[in-house]
Amino acid sequence: MPNLSKLNASNPKVWVVIGVGLAGVLILAEVHRRRLNAKSSASEDFGAFVERFELLPHPQPPPPAARLPLSGLTFAISDNFDVKGYITGYGSADWKRTHEATSNTAEAVKTLLRSGATCVGKTVMDQLGFGIIGENKNYGTPINPQNPSSVPGGSSSGSAVAVAAQIVDFALGIDSVGCIRVPAAFCGIFGFRPSHGLVSTVGVLPNSQSLDTIGWFASDPSMLHRVGHALLRLSPLEPKRTRHIIIADDLFQLSKVPLHKTVSVVSKAIEKLSGYGKPKHIQFGQFIASNVPSLELFFEESSNKQTAATLRALSSAMLLLQRHEFKINHEEWVKSIKPKLGPDISNRVLAAINTTQENVKSLYKVKVEIRAALRSLLKDNGILIIPTVCDPPPKLNSKKSLLAEFHDRTYALLGITSMSGGCQAAIPLGIHDDSPVSISLVASHGTDKFLLDTVLDMYSSLQQEVGIISSSSPLPDTNSNMDTAELLKEKGNAAYKGKQWNKAVNFYTEAIKLNDANAAYYSNRAAAYLELGCYQQAEEDCSKAISLDKKYVKAYLRRGTAKESLLFYKEAAEDFKHALVLEPQNKVASQAEKRLRKLIG
Repeated sequence: MPNLSKLNASNPKVWVVIGVGLAGVLILAEVHRRRLNAKSSASEDFGAFVERFELLPHPQPPPPAARLPLSGLTFAISDNFDVKGYITGYGSADWKRTHEATSNTAEAVKTLLRSGATCVGKTVMDQLGFGIIGENKNYGTPINPQNPSSVPGGSSSGSAVAVAAQIVDFALGIDSVGCIRVPAAFCGIFGFRPSHGLVSTVGVLPNSQSLDTIGWFASDPSMLHRVGHALLRLSPLEPKRTRHIIIADDLFQLSKVPLHKTVSVVSKAIEKLSGYGKPKHIQFGQFIASNVPSLELFFEESSNKQTAATLRALSSAMLLLQRHEFKINHEEWVKSIKPKLGPDISNRVLAAINTTQENVKSLYKVKVEIRAALRSLLKDNGILIIPTVCDPPPKLNSKKSLLAEFHDRTYALLGITSMSGGCQAAIPLGIHDDSPVSISLVASHGTDKFLLDTVLDMYSSLQQEVGIISSSSPLPDTNSNMDTAELLKEKGNAAYKGKQWNKAVNFYTEAIKLNDANAAYYSNRAAAYLELGCYQQAEEDCSKAISLDKKYVKAYLRRGTAKESLLFYKEAAEDFKHALVLEPQNKVASQAEKRLRKLIG
């Protein structure tokens, strides 16, 4: 064995070695402790906060003055609001690293402090205010309390989670292209996007100033109402008006939630309330196509003027406007800093920075026209009922290919209020397939108090109807004589040829009740549903027909048409492709499949 020098306790080098070793152990222990604390903190606040602090409210006035309206309440703000002495991080570590602490506090925050509320911190948001998913590369994704395996929605993800987890009474965020409405829907809470320009955005980092609006989250309609009155400085008194409800039937066709959990709930709730006219129904896509002529520039080539194409054109105009204004605001910083962004956000930011918009005037013209169109439809006493989102929240870390279609379908609904500048309240309405259901009430620009009052007035009745549906069981199907079913089918065919679509649906439905194993009955009813614009029902009927007869070409063609109208372009293309496999010479299938491949890119 080689000789080893003996350690001498009096040798100072020995103590240096021992000291360094102990220091290393202590550092590792401290790092481990901090990681555990970080995990513990994230689990306690659901990962909602970027930083915690306390901004105390203004003092209560002495008696006999009334208490401040938001006295005793706590709130959080997303990371794009200025707070004196803190760096506004904009959801980005690179932004925070390259900016100084601000010297003032956002006007909206000051208003809430003057109203008696206490601010307890800043919340996580999508980087630079882009995105509606709620995932953040720098700070992690806040945990959705309603569904931890799914995204919370963005960009105001942390604010929504802080309310849904009951950490705060209410929270602020910015809604540009749905950044309040989407997380409200995904987290099962209330979200309000006020009319554009009514709440001061001084002290808030801009994403797209023509679209940016300060919004707020709350867990009940009363809190939503109280915060709205404080921020909007509303008068407590307003003359009562008969409320006119308009239900956008074609938009509910885009939703995956069954109509009996949305439209039926609203209709039955209104029947029990006083001061409401009988609900009217509208094909909203047709209305927009007819009343917003500047939208013509944004339709895709070879697309028809059905609801899906119209909404896609509107959302395209919205996103182009967002890109244009974001580039004006932040191009210099993005090019000089080259921030590290999440994949989805990076693609959107680069698209904004590298795109030169040619039809800028047309974008603003669409905004003017759609605001006027909604004003003519709703006036000052109308409420448009639409689904807040089409789909349930995607799972965490979903593949990019799955999210592309989700974005298309979600933005299709979000463009209505973003581009019109009107006000919109997202309202939770129970659960479907383990995800929250959300509908939205939309009113014209400047009628915010009317909308807030309507939400407060309607919600208890809506909840009663949701409870009734939840506790009821579906009626069983009945079977009877097959000859009678065939006779009903023939009557349905005659009604269809006579363009009596509703009558045809009724005959086919009666035939199905008598014989639910006949694929033709479902496929024929789907054809009638397509004529009525009931695309979701048509898709369901075609799927049933295909399950009964996997070689039923008409069912594939009709399901493809329905899915295309619902903006499921990839699935529609697959149906037309399947029809071509069964009938290689089918011209309808061939043309449709080629058209959809172009749209998919």
